[in-house]
Amino acid sequence: GNGWGRKHATVDYVFTHSPYRLYAYHRLIMEEMAGRGYNVSPEWLDKDYRGKTCPPYEDLPEEKLDNPVYSEHDAGYYEECLANLREKGIELV
Repeated sequence: GNGWGRKHATVDYVFTHSPYRLYAYHRLIMEEMAGRGYNVSPEWLDKDYRGKTCPPYEDLPEEKLDNPVYSEHDAGYYEECLANLREKGIELV
């Protein structure tokens, strides 16, 4: 949406990739949420949708992606995320 390209210390790496990767990652998150019983607004499943106040992409080119979607999502990144959650008082077991 309108936040594309805004600086953010922990996720700036997404801007070094195409917006399609963010859509694909977001889609994985939405599928997990739906599997846990959350309602996902169907418009977010459209790769061109960018929110109510941001114009849609005209036809965002699809890409063949690896797993993980972002190469930055490695074991070190995972540990960094867990540490971030622990700092917020959230402990995963």
